[in-house]
Amino acid sequence: MALTPRPGIMSIAPYVGGESSLPGQNRIIKLASNESPLGPSPRAVEAYKALASELHRYPDGGAVALRAALGRHHALEPSRIVCGAGSDELIGLLVRAYAGPGDEVLYSRHGFLMYPIAAQSVGATPVTAPERDLTADVDALLARVTPRTRILFLANPNNPTGSYLPSAEVKRLRDRLAPDVLLVLDAAYAEYVTRADYDAGAGMVESHDNVVMVRTFSKIYGLAALRIGWAYCPPAIADVLNRVRGPFNTGAAAQAAAVAALEDRAHTEKARAHNDRWLPWFSKQVEALGLIPHPSLCNFVLVQFPEATGGADKALAFLNGRGVIPRRMAGYGLPDCLRFTIGTAEEMEATVAALREFTGRRPETGGSR
Repeated sequence: MALTPRPGIMSIAPYVGGESSLPGQNRIIKLASNESPLGPSPRAVEAYKALASELHRYPDGGAVALRAALGRHHALEPSRIVCGAGSDELIGLLVRAYAGPGDEVLYSRHGFLMYPIAAQSVGATPVTAPERDLTADVDALLARVTPRTRILFLANPNNPTGSYLPSAEVKRLRDRLAPDVLLVLDAAYAEYVTRADYDAGAGMVESHDNVVMVRTFSKIYGLAALRIGWAYCPPAIADVLNRVRGPFNTGAAAQAAAVAALEDRAHTEKARAHNDRWLPWFSKQVEALGLIPHPSLCNFVLVQFPEATGGADKALAFLNGRGVIPRRMAGYGLPDCLRFTIGTAEEMEATVAALREFTGRRPETGGSR
């Protein structure tokens, strides 16, 4: 008998990241992976370089200095923090620890693709709930909860739609969940949000035993290559994650760079200010071209291409021919959309120029500077 993987493994559609190159193109504008256009803090780069001669040493398995820095930065209890190789690893660890064959993992229809992948990897069944106006619908999520539901993932704000739920709605969701259902608040883009009615979820973690908040250094901090993320958990869940994670799951250089990135608040604010300027500018420009930019609180814009424009596939091919790489959204059930990361000023202006050429229309007058 041939060796076979566990049931469900071969039904997983592997996650495919955003493309980074195009055949025959020398100048690339990569807007496919929601990376920071400003890059990491110079202090984070220096902290990373400082450990170049220590590559033979194992890292601190408990990430003590990083957890302490996160505690200071966010006014959190370090003992409740668990660090991981990006929030992706923490998502996988939570599913591995709390779900399995016969269980269900629930998420919103256009939620992050790692949720169903993590569920299927342990033999659990991924379940989706419909959205309303590309936004998670609390009532629809609650209607999908069954006695088999073990975890509910809520990306807030959500990738790839850019939409969010206000804190009152998240509280309503939590309050109607059974205590044996784990609510995971994926706040990967929280640093970009300044709305008064938004909350990333730390307070909810501290007041409930079945809520976890996961965060990442891959977005506003510009440390995607280092794979560093963290979870804020009730003590019992932190204990579970520390039992199932690898003993050295985050590298020493990644930990040091993350601490330095937290300390460089000016760089973080600069990245947020850049996004606050260029996201609405880009949205306004593409709307003037007859396209549909969906409201976003993140560092990207989901753009819908009506049939009259030729559609998203045709637009993607055209943009690739101009060296621009947005992200295809068919895998998220949004075949008529492309997602555009907010890049540098020059990249956004060049992208609008390419879209203007594609649509044959001129944007509204008025300079960007």
